[in-house]
Amino acid sequence: MSDDRLGGFGRRAFLGTAAAFASGLAAPALAQSMNGSTELEGSIATGARRNASSFRSLQWQPYFNSTRNGAILVDITSRALHYWSEDQTIYKLYPTSVPVSEELTRRGHTEVVQKVVAPTWRPTPSMKERNPEWPDVVEGGSPDNPLGPYALYLSWQYYRIHGTHDTRKIGRRSSNGCVGLYNDHITELFSLAKVGTQVLLI
Repeated sequence: MSDDRLGGFGRRAFLGTAAAFASGLAAPALAQSMNGSTELEGSIATGARRNASSFRSLQWQPYFNSTRNGAILVDITSRALHYWSEDQTIYKLYPTSVPVSEELTRRGHTEVVQKVVAPTWRPTPSMKERNPEWPDVVEGGSPDNPLGPYALYLSWQYYRIHGTHDTRKIGRRSSNGCVGLYNDHITELFSLAKVGTQVLLI
């Protein structure tokens, strides 16, 4: 398996990461916010476990008719994002954070409609209703911004694929609907995906 098939990981690094996930180890948080945490998208439940058991490479054919404009598959169960380039020479596999509950989970076909550098974060009306103490806005570039350095906006309102400064979220059900990646992974994916890239959440 090539390094490309491991989303920028080497084989040894990938196996080490998988082992850390399986043993319940988590990387420390890298940033603080208004209340000492970037957990603006929801707290991590006590005893929440990362899922590495289904973290494996896939073929695009069962999920897409073609790879026109590139294709992104997000597997909620395995908490993994797969990317195939249009010419199929590039394949990436990244661990993700996924919605914390089925109520917040949306599945189906969508696409990238906008690519944003240093995205501004605003809570959705339902998020603000559940958490009235949250700020109305966190500007892009702030270490408190839960979207990280880049975001891919999807055709579904409020849904994004984005980075996160809180690495504890990756591999967990921890978001309010978005799909989160390590910042170095969203940086790479942002350079590969384009407006019109197909996205399927399963």
